[in-house]
Amino acid sequence: MPRSDWWVYMMLGGVFILLGIVGMFWAHREEERYDSILSRRPDVREYLDHWPPRVEFGAIRVGGWVAIAVGVVLMGLGSAFLLWQ
Repeated sequence: MPRSDWWVYMMLGGVFILLGIVGMFWAHREEERYDSILSRRPDVREYLDHWPPRVEFGAIRVGGWVAIAVGVVLMGLGSAFLLWQ
């Protein structure tokens, strides 16, 4: 492996971590916006009970965690390649 290839892994890891963090904030913002829209309606049973559960927010949040995990693995791989040279 050429000497500069470990930077590719580190940069990709950083990008995945940033995407994961953005996904987590996006899910939080979408959930708050959805709850605030429901709280303005006269029938707030769904707002108070959180039933039925909305899977969209959880899916974005899980995607964020997966992206963070992939980013950490890629950064670890880049660090290993850096130290191995």
